[in-house]
Amino acid sequence: MHLYLDWVLLPLLLVMMVGFLLLLRHTRLGPLVHEHIVDRPRRRLFVASVSFFLTFATVRGMVFCIVHQIPPFHYVILDGRHIHHLVFGILILLGVGYGWLCEVGNGSGSSSLLASRVMSILYGVGAALTLDEFALWLNLKDVYFVREGRSSIDAVVLFGSLLAISTWGAPLFAAIAKGKTGQTRQRSA
Repeated sequence: MHLYLDWVLLPLLLVMMVGFLLLLRHTRLGPLVHEHIVDRPRRRLFVASVSFFLTFATVRGMVFCIVHQIPPFHYVILDGRHIHHLVFGILILLGVGYGWLCEVGNGSGSSSLLASRVMSILYGVGAALTLDEFALWLNLKDVYFVREGRSSIDAVVLFGSLLAISTWGAPLFAAIAKGKTGQTRQRSA
């Protein structure tokens, strides 16, 4: 078994994850997030959406470097087979799903804030790695930088928009669901 693997992507994502956690813990950003996004599920959505967009931008940049042969970036090759980054995304999403089934970081019971943040970050990372290669799922061939590859960008924009709308629109959606739409103002003529 021949394994040629450039271990740049996973450590880089790990450094980004730790950096984001440190920003939330040791800077004014953490208290600001808690103050302005008081609902824990919405905070998880916010953290997931930030990690989603950061991961997507990082991976797109790394693939650009690979295609243009800018070191130290290379494809992951195992026994002559290119292992696409969506494989890592699927594995991460499976791990997060299993963790949430086991109630790790989902906000129930005594679930810790750190576990909640880690699971949210991992969810965003896994979703970005997977959806960045959505066109590969759709076409069953590598169409990353050709016209058909545009569907990956579309999938990322749609899912990223869903994360953002869920984060910022949650109070509105909850009010609508409860029938508390408030009194509509009528203008006096």
